[in-house]
Amino acid sequence: MKVKDLTVFKKSHRLVLDIYRITNGYPNGERFGLTAQMRRSSASIPTNIMEGSGRSGTKEFIHFIGIALGSCKEIEYQLLLSKDLGYLSKETYEEFFEKYNEIGKMLYSLKKSLIVKTTT
Repeated sequence: MKVKDLTVFKKSHRLVLDIYRITNGYPNGERFGLTAQMRRSSASIPTNIMEGSGRSGTKEFIHFIGIALGSCKEIEYQLLLSKDLGYLSKETYEEFFEKYNEIGKMLYSLKKSLIVKTTT
């Protein structure tokens, strides 16, 4: 299995690029705050998918998918905060929230399938 071919990897990578694009418009005062946090959280998702796939076993991969899930929840909150601070429109917030929610579901499904693989 090539990890770069997984739909969840492709979608999460595209969203990292989008997060970089939208945070370019954030105030300069957020450069080391919310902008950096959002970029780090979003990049953590495909990074952990890739890193976990390169580990020695399925159990380790499951662990890294769990970390990616946590990062997905982080970015969901950071999007809400961005909307409430007026950095994102309601429409942009909803669009990104739905995309990250979908990625979270995909990660959860991947994790479940890997767990089944380790028990069979």
